[in-house]
Amino acid sequence: MTDVATPLIDLAAFERVDVRVGTVVEAEPFPQARKPAIKLLIDFGPGIGRRKSSAQIVRNHRSEDLIGRQVLAVINFPPRQIGPFLSEVLTLGVPDADGQVMLIGPDRPVPAGGRLY
Repeated sequence: MTDVATPLIDLAAFERVDVRVGTVVEAEPFPQARKPAIKLLIDFGPGIGRRKSSAQIVRNHRSEDLIGRQVLAVINFPPRQIGPFLSEVLTLGVPDADGQVMLIGPDRPVPAGGRLY
C-alpha cells in the first residue's frame, strides 16, 4: 500500500463503484488460498441476496467473531476465482499500523443492502 493519493476522478466514476453494507452469516477458514484468508457469506438483503467473498483478514479477525458483523463490500466487480472458491464481492478494509487488513463497516446496525454515499 502507498500513502500517496491516486489521480483525481470525477463523481460519475465513483458512483459506478457499488459499495453496499451486508451482514456476515457464515465465516470459515480458507486453507486452500495462497495467502491466509477467510471465506465469508454475506447477506445484502432481499434486493441483492447473499454473496461469497474471500478476505485476507486472518491477522485481525477470527472466523467465529465475524458472524453477525456488518461489513462494506463492492458488489459490482466481476467474480474472481480463488483456488476452488468463487469470490463474488470485494470485502473492504483498511490497513492497521502493521499494514494488516481491518474490516470496515457501520458503527451501528443499518439495513442490509444500503449503498455507500
